[in-house]
Amino acid sequence: MPQFLAPALPKLTPAAILDILAVAALIYQFILIVRGRRAAHIITGLWILGLLYVIAVWARLELLRTVLAAMAPYTAIALIVMFQSELRRMLARIGRSRWLGLGGQLERREVADEIILALQQLVEMKAGALVVIERDIGLRTFTESGVALDAAVSRDLLCAIFHQGGALHDGAVIIQGDRVAAAACFLPLTTNPQLQRRLGTRHRAAIGITEETDALALVVSEETQRISIASRGELESDVSLDRVRERLTARTPGVRKPEMIEERKWGQVEP
Repeated sequence: MPQFLAPALPKLTPAAILDILAVAALIYQFILIVRGRRAAHIITGLWILGLLYVIAVWARLELLRTVLAAMAPYTAIALIVMFQSELRRMLARIGRSRWLGLGGQLERREVADEIILALQQLVEMKAGALVVIERDIGLRTFTESGVALDAAVSRDLLCAIFHQGGALHDGAVIIQGDRVAAAACFLPLTTNPQLQRRLGTRHRAAIGITEETDALALVVSEETQRISIASRGELESDVSLDRVRERLTARTPGVRKPEMIEERKWGQVEP
C-alpha cells in the first residue's frame, strides 16, 4: 500500500468495529421502518438531489450547485419533520427490544394494559370472550385453526373481534408476545367429566388449552359478565381486573397464596 494512503485509513480497532455495527443496526432498523412506505420515495428523492449536487460540482454548474448548497442547511430540519412518524416507530421498535429484560417488562405491561381495558369494555358490553396468552410452549397448531391476523394487541381490536354478531366472535383469540396471532381459533375442550355439564364451552376450552400447554387463558362469561382465569388446568373464577393484571405481568405462571384461595367446588363455578 502506498505510504501516502496509510494516514487516510483508520485502524480497525474493537471500538471501530463496535461503532460500525451500531451504525449498521440503526440503518437496518430505519430501512425496516420505511420499507414499503412513502418515506422510501422521499429517500430516493434525496439520493437524486445528492447525485445532482455531485454532478453540478463535477460539471462546474455553479448556479445548480449554489441552489443545492443553499438548501443543505435546512435538510436536517426537513428530515426531522418528514420522518417524524418513522423515527417514532424506530424508537418504539428499539424500546421493545429486550435489553437486559427491561423491554420484556415494558412489553408485558403494555399488553396487559390493553387486555385489561378490553376485558373491562367487554364486561360493559355484556359480550363473551376467550383470550389465550402464549408462554413457553408454542400454540402454532391452534393458531392455524383460526384466522391469522398478526396485529398489535389493542383494546379496540379485541372488542371488535368479540363484538356480538361479528365474523370472528366464536372461538378464541391467541396472543403471542405483543401481537394478536389469530382469532376464531378452535381449542381442545377439557375431558374432565365433572366439568362437562357444569361449565360453558368457553370455560371448558380455556381449561382444555391450559391442560395441554402452559398458556394463560382469560374468559369473560356472556351470561354473568364475570372474568375467569385458567392456568395449569385449573379455573379461577370471578376475579378482579387487578388479579388479571397480576397474572399477566408475572414472569412465570402465577400461584395463588394459600390465604388468598377461596374454597370453590367445581359445581359452584359460574358458566
